[in-house]
Amino acid sequence: MIEDYKISLLQMMENAGRCLADLARSRFLGGDPRGQRVLVLAGTGGNGGGGLVCARRLHNWGASVRVLMTADSQRLGEVPRHQLSILERMGLETDVAGDETDLPQSDLVVDALIGYSLKGAPSGVPASLIRGANSQTAPVLSLDVPSGVDTTAGTVYDPSVRATATMTLALPKEGLQTPEARGAVGELYLADISVPPSLYAGPNLGLDVGPLFHAADVIRIW
Repeated sequence: MIEDYKISLLQMMENAGRCLADLARSRFLGGDPRGQRVLVLAGTGGNGGGGLVCARRLHNWGASVRVLMTADSQRLGEVPRHQLSILERMGLETDVAGDETDLPQSDLVVDALIGYSLKGAPSGVPASLIRGANSQTAPVLSLDVPSGVDTTAGTVYDPSVRATATMTLALPKEGLQTPEARGAVGELYLADISVPPSLYAGPNLGLDVGPLFHAADVIRIW
C-alpha cells in the first residue's frame, strides 16, 4: 500500500483506529460511550498507534478514556508519536506504565499492545499489562491480534491476552484460525483499512478478494 499506492501509514492507522472505536461503541458500550470508562493499553508501534486513534475518537464521543503506554514518547515510532501528541494537546490522561502498574477498573479494556511484530513471549511492561488486562472483569477488545499471540503460527505465548473480541485488519491472519489461538481471539471481526482490491489481485498475492466491505466497514467472521 505504501510503496505501490502511496497510501500512508498515517491513513491506515486512522482507518484502523476509527473502525476499532466504532466496534467498541456498538459491541461493548451499548451504542453510547458517554460517561463510560475505557482503558486503552498501547504499545510503541503501529498497533499502539491504532489504539491511540481509538482513544481519541471515544473521547470525542464522550467516553472517559485513560491511556497507559508501555514506554514514553521518545521510544515510539514516528507515526504513533504523532498520534500521542494529538492526545496530549487534547488533554487526555496518558501515562507510562511500570512493571507493577495496577489497572483502574473500566467498562472496556482496549488491547493495542503488540501486533504482528511479536517475537516470542512478551516480557517486562507489556507482559505486566497483559496480565492486568486478563485480571479485569471488563471485556477486552484487541486490535489486529490479542497481544501475545503469533499471527502466523497461532502460538499462544505466556502471557497473552484472552480477548472477548478481536478486530483484525484487511484480511484474517492465518494464525488466528488455529484451535489454540481461537480461545484467545474470542469473537473475530474484520475491518477495512482501504486496501485496494487491485493490490490483492496483483502478481505478488494473486487473490480474488472482491468488495468485502460493501455493506459495512467492520464485519464479523465468527
